[in-house]
Amino acid sequence: QVQLVESGGGLVQAGGSLRLSCATSGPIFSRNAMAWFRQAPGKEREFVAAISWIAGTNYADSVKGRFTISRDNAKNTVSLQMSSLKSEDTAVYYCAARNGGQIPVTTGSYDIWGQGTQVTVSS
Repeated sequence: QVQLVESGGGLVQAGGSLRLSCATSGPIFSRNAMAWFRQAPGKEREFVAAISWIAGTNYADSVKGRFTISRDNAKNTVSLQMSSLKSEDTAVYYCAARNGGQIPVTTGSYDIWGQGTQVTVSS
């Protein structure tokens, strides 16, 4: 069964760092683009970062300079290194995949989703 599994979430103080990982099955990783989205309580799911098969990247303005997305094609994993965390980064973070060379920022552009991992930043 094709799936994405996130890990690495937790509780961290403001200014701290966390690294999220997304493990994928092979058939998913042959798709070109992977992304991270997040959803805070009472808010819509929003784009965080995306990476193409050839490691082109795109970031939401709110995380530029603080978050870094990367992928290991040999291990079929995607990671999100988060630094200088703020209370407003608190959310459930989701890994997503899509087929194609582009790295869009809309949820509807991605067709495979993980179950999410909670990130809580205390101020």
